[in-house]
Amino acid sequence: MQTLSLITHNSLYKTIAWRKGTAISVAKFLADVDYLAALLPAGKHILNICRDRYHFTVGLAAAIVSNKVSVLPPTHTPEMLQQLQTFAPDVFCLHDNGNCDIALPRLSYPTMPEYRAEKVSIPQIDVQQLIAIVFTSGSTGAPIPHAKNWGSLVHNVQAQAKRLGLLKNADYCIVGTIPPQHMYGLESTVLLPLQSSNAFSSAQPFYPADISGTLETIPAPRILASTPLHLRLLLEADLKLPELALTLSATAPLSLTLAHKIEKTLKTPLIEIYGSTETGQIATRHTTDTATWQLLPKVQLTQSGEQVWASGGHVDIAVPLNDIIELTDISHFLLHGRTQDLINIAGKRSSLANLNHHLNAIDGVIDGAFFMPDELSHDHVTRLSACVVAPNLTAAALLAALRLKIDPVFLPRPLLFVESLPRNATGKLSRQALKNLFSVSVD
Repeated sequence: MQTLSLITHNSLYKTIAWRKGTAISVAKFLADVDYLAALLPAGKHILNICRDRYHFTVGLAAAIVSNKVSVLPPTHTPEMLQQLQTFAPDVFCLHDNGNCDIALPRLSYPTMPEYRAEKVSIPQIDVQQLIAIVFTSGSTGAPIPHAKNWGSLVHNVQAQAKRLGLLKNADYCIVGTIPPQHMYGLESTVLLPLQSSNAFSSAQPFYPADISGTLETIPAPRILASTPLHLRLLLEADLKLPELALTLSATAPLSLTLAHKIEKTLKTPLIEIYGSTETGQIATRHTTDTATWQLLPKVQLTQSGEQVWASGGHVDIAVPLNDIIELTDISHFLLHGRTQDLINIAGKRSSLANLNHHLNAIDGVIDGAFFMPDELSHDHVTRLSACVVAPNLTAAALLAALRLKIDPVFLPRPLLFVESLPRNATGKLSRQALKNLFSVSVD
């Protein structure tokens, strides 16, 4: 049986996490994992909704050493929970919220006993052990489960650590604005520090002031793992941030304009990560240097008709990608948007991703998104709509700026100004959420 360590830290006294300004050692972490593991119910499947990233990580590790499987759905709506119970009838919920009302058997994250120096060891985990089931967002249908075994996840984040230069004995601490239950959050803010001898912050800041405050509670060198939404809001807030060694972004491609602004304002290198729930992360790019994505070692893309498949490396089984990809060589590609975003109006083709890129590149636009309605307009011509957060722009000024960038057939009618877009915690914006916005505005 081949095994890999739960963590790669070479000293029990090394810091593995920061929580509310206090350093947590590897030994304390392992003691907490053992304590929680002894309290877990008999069920095989655990829904870990702990918001505190340290609590989540202890829960994840306790499940792993107990040979349980963490199930990570995209939402916790009653409908999703019902689907989850059908999928795994023995599922129970681990939470750290005193008002938790999840309709499942529940275990509250315990108050841990004071740590006393004791003999602890780093667990070795079978590379084939199933440790998590991550569900797609369901934006294009019912959420689909994807099994993740220990070996593939470890190989994935170790390849990421090498690509980012995090294996050189530097004591980085990673602050994440995305939930640890999301695939990007799981990889880059939980497993990456565990498998690169670095540390993570327990916080999950969302607002700019919270992000700044969290960064101030941890020592340099600091890494910020975030999303285009959070980074855009951070720039808009114009706060003075502590020094950053590196910034990561994922969940949606950044525009070149925004990438330059991030590097200039935050005074940090910016690396984007490309991946999916199905594949995990598979490529990176330094956006201000190149539009081309570089695959992680041993990962391959192959074209079959109009479909591109990912395989190799940590991707155990070939997976079809839902994006429009142009292969440039064996290890590089260009990304042109999602396949379901393609639109054709009056014989002219574009994609929602391309249109959103131009919309959000306009000075004064804080956030914005195009929307393709289900039905034709009264004159039987498809009319794109758009929602935009731009408090200092008029509709006329915004449309004039758009005309310089896109074909007039793609200009939005109507153009809806809003205070904010209904994005989720990872910055994603579902089609249904946009549709609801327009429905309310019409009513």
